Amino acid sequence: MAAEKFTKDDVQVLGQRTLYRGFFRMEEYRFRHRLFAGGWSDEVTREVFERGHAVVVLPYDPREDKVVLIEQVRFPALETSESPWLLELVAGMIAPDEVADEVAKRELLEETGLNASAISAVSSYLSSPGGCSERFFFYWAAVDSSKAKGLHGLAEEHEDIKLHVLSRSDAYAKVLSGEIDNASTVLGLQWLQLNYQSLIQANEQERQ
Repeated sequence: MAAEKFTKDDVQVLGQRTLYRGFFRMEEYRFRHRLFAGGWSDEVTREVFERGHAVVVLPYDPREDKVVLIEQVRFPALETSESPWLLELVAGMIAPDEVADEVAKRELLEETGLNASAISAVSSYLSSPGGCSERFFFYWAAVDSSKAKGLHGLAEEHEDIKLHVLSRSDAYAKVLSGEIDNASTVLGLQWLQLNYQSLIQANEQERQ
């Protein structure tokens, strides 16, 4: 007999209070949950970092087999990275009244100056579910990499973004070497390495 699969109905939220509210929020939750052995757990208290949800976009040129990466400073990387200027995919937060697809298109334009000829949802995933509720919605965008030039970002958001156009193989080599080590970019480039042949083939069929 297959084991019972638990759902959100098997968690009882007993209380919630806000510990901090700024650009992000920190909430304290009290809850209990069903146990694999049967019955219910004791009351559990956890602090959860509530930063909202986000999109991440992989700009890929299937005609040239190239990716467009952005470089910007990430202060939280200062402690553990050789340099806090990281190579990343495009990403941005989703406001409560926004649709992920539209945010993906907007962030691509703001951070790279590029418009996608097509943009496709790939998957979604939790960034760090042990302490954060954030879910990333991952897209790949078909772009013309020859148009990726200049500096980008919104001044009011203190963004200072430089573009890098790399061959897919060079970008993936940076993942293997550890030069690219932020989770969303690693996951996106690994996905591309597994799927680039089908993307190139589909692009060639559309051009015929």
